[in-house]
Amino acid sequence: MSTTADAGQQTRPIPKVASLALLSAVAAFSVLQSMVLPALPEIREDLHASVSASSWVLSAFLLVSSVSAVTLGRLGDMFGKKRLLLVSVGALLAGSVIAALAPSITVLVTARAVQGIGAAAFPLAYGLVREIVPSNRVPTVIGAVSSTFGIGFAVGLVLPAPLLAAGGWPAVFWLSSLVDLAALVLIAVTIPESADRVPGRVDWWGAVLLALALSAVLLAISETRAWPPPVVLTVAAVGVVALVVFVLLELRIEEPLVQPRLLRNPAVLAANVGGLLVGFALYGAFSIIPQFVQTPPALGYGFGATSLQAGLLLLPTAVTMVLVGPMAGRAGIRFGHAQTLVAAGITGVVGYAFLVLAADSIWAIIACTTILGVAVGLALTAMVNLIVEAVDPTVTGQATGLNTILRTIGGALGAQITGAIIASSSATQAPGTGYRIAFASCGVALALVAAVALTARRRSAR
Repeated sequence: MSTTADAGQQTRPIPKVASLALLSAVAAFSVLQSMVLPALPEIREDLHASVSASSWVLSAFLLVSSVSAVTLGRLGDMFGKKRLLLVSVGALLAGSVIAALAPSITVLVTARAVQGIGAAAFPLAYGLVREIVPSNRVPTVIGAVSSTFGIGFAVGLVLPAPLLAAGGWPAVFWLSSLVDLAALVLIAVTIPESADRVPGRVDWWGAVLLALALSAVLLAISETRAWPPPVVLTVAAVGVVALVVFVLLELRIEEPLVQPRLLRNPAVLAANVGGLLVGFALYGAFSIIPQFVQTPPALGYGFGATSLQAGLLLLPTAVTMVLVGPMAGRAGIRFGHAQTLVAAGITGVVGYAFLVLAADSIWAIIACTTILGVAVGLALTAMVNLIVEAVDPTVTGQATGLNTILRTIGGALGAQITGAIIASSSATQAPGTGYRIAFASCGVALALVAAVALTARRRSAR
């Protein structure tokens, strides 16, 4: 963006409702990441679906999300970010209505796939922040948008309990549709269209290869414990081959869907590796803490909590992220975003140490979820700001879309690996040992975040 434009942004006030519109768009998607989880048992019973079939309610959403983030992010760079953001949130609305009315598990899975298109809300919102917010406030607003990622996930675990009691699982999707509709109207009325665009051709072959690669890899991860090992390895191999071909194609063409050369920048590389690791730590924790606290104490661990109580234990993460996200942007301006990412990793290690050393205390769990909110709030804000500062405005959508993909893959890995650790150790270890090992693995992931960020800071200094 030009210096003149920056100067104009410094003096031109941006209505707060425009920022609210962007927050509502990413919140609408974030909540849907987890809102369906508490409803799965009722969905299986009501739609007469098997466990395997109902797992696609999650997998279809995850697969489409991973592909749409970077694809629509790139299209937003080309044709206008507001236009594609309306498409993204419109897909959330359509998918929510179809899901609420779904007469079968097949229709519900299709609806969840449509909802996955909403993942593009993140990269498109980041790009719009860079264009419509005064440059001195960009890190702070990005912090608020980034914190919505974890906030929505936590709220989505708590909110369904009263909805299921009042109206069954369709009520979950009807509420989602109201949020999506409000976000759609706010975006249409308050957000100006993008000024930064890059005319060109759409790399459809790249989009197909990326879809195949990510779908195969994520499918292999999500079905690791359900499918025979030869099938999982075959699917994973297809994904890896498709990914290699995708990278080679993107390096050869003039107008790629994703520019692999962006990763040559130490800040961008650190942010994306950090995204993978933070996704692992966050989803790993959120997928097993509710399971841990709901375990009957007679088994030697757990607290016998209800699903609502288990969800409430994750709320401190959402609350601290709300507070920390904007502050992390200001801290990055003062101390550097790489340094903020280092602090995030160290903070997260401290949080998981509480669980590893004192998992038999409910206060240790509350301390961990509170500290984890601080760590993730710092990390998400720092990662996006590292990318935004390092890349040209015309590629913000695809650059932040790649970061969203890696967070999704990291989350899938975190949920599967921590679950596998618990399952494999339950018959051979002392009660609760598997959970401690799983919590420790999440702590190691955040320690690596700090190490990667520290390395990037030193490389950038040189």
